[in-house]
Amino acid sequence: MLGLGIESSCDETSIGIVEDGNKLLSLKIFSQIETHAEFRGVVPEIASRAHLEKINILLEEALKEASLSLSDLSYVAVTTRPGLLGSLMIGAQLARCISFACKIPIVTVDHLEAHLNTVHLENKIPKFPYIGVLLSGGNSSIFIVEDFGKMKLLGDTSDDALGEAFDKVSSLLNLSYPGGPAIEKRASQYNQNSADKSPFPELLKDLPSDKIQFSYSGIKTSVLYYVKKQELNDEKINEICYHFQNTAFQLVEKNILKAIKLTGIKTIVASGGVVANETLRKRLLFIAAKKKIELYFPEKKILCTDNGAMVASLGYYLFQSGVRDSIDFRVSPNR
Repeated sequence: MLGLGIESSCDETSIGIVEDGNKLLSLKIFSQIETHAEFRGVVPEIASRAHLEKINILLEEALKEASLSLSDLSYVAVTTRPGLLGSLMIGAQLARCISFACKIPIVTVDHLEAHLNTVHLENKIPKFPYIGVLLSGGNSSIFIVEDFGKMKLLGDTSDDALGEAFDKVSSLLNLSYPGGPAIEKRASQYNQNSADKSPFPELLKDLPSDKIQFSYSGIKTSVLYYVKKQELNDEKINEICYHFQNTAFQLVEKNILKAIKLTGIKTIVASGGVVANETLRKRLLFIAAKKKIELYFPEKKILCTDNGAMVASLGYYLFQSGVRDSIDFRVSPNR
């Protein structure tokens, strides 16, 4: 069964073609990082225009790479929530056109659930229910995933997402955009010793033991005030990056362990752009080994980012369960 996935929820335009939900035939991604770098963040109007300019080109390239035509497809899956409204509309319109012209069924997909389904593209099939950990530029959330299309939110961010915090701290330190890779690189260059004490406070340390929540605006403010008091040089920047990253990831670990304790579920699926961070991967693997947790995340870092293949993959399982959406479906900035 051949499925086309369309992803345009934020600043990546992507088309993926997948066979039987797990065999990747083609994946094309156009990243807008350079376009938005001067603004240190995504500008919605610019993002929408870039999607419009690139999406048909990517569609043609993906079909050519897979040696397929539109008439070969069993379904077309498209991200319709959550995301930037204008960006979502570009992908939605392409899906409608394909469906109308080729009489192909449409399956609409939740962007966050699609991220968690990415591991299927590497033939990793976690059993339901599992705990889904989504860490990206726009989301820091933990879910119970009970089945395809059935997720229950356990905890969300009350302000900044983790990826957004990386971007803002990177800007404060005059590092590159996006901030995640730059901060990880500088943190790895810090010569840590056992006497080191973080200048940044533990995040949400007074949060009740039965509550799961993320919050990263506080540490961003702490970094801002700390930077103002320092003479920044390479060594000091490396130190700040190390302690910021360490503090941010401690909250991730704490929330995962809370989720396990509250639910009794010891299968974890992690995805989203921040999960491409090698330091975080190692920390999650350490916890998994120590606590005997079954841990899944995409081995290929490109699959952590927004991509059409994850949409096509989730679309397959929803399509198999009987999901069909009408051509007049709506897009939404919210789940």
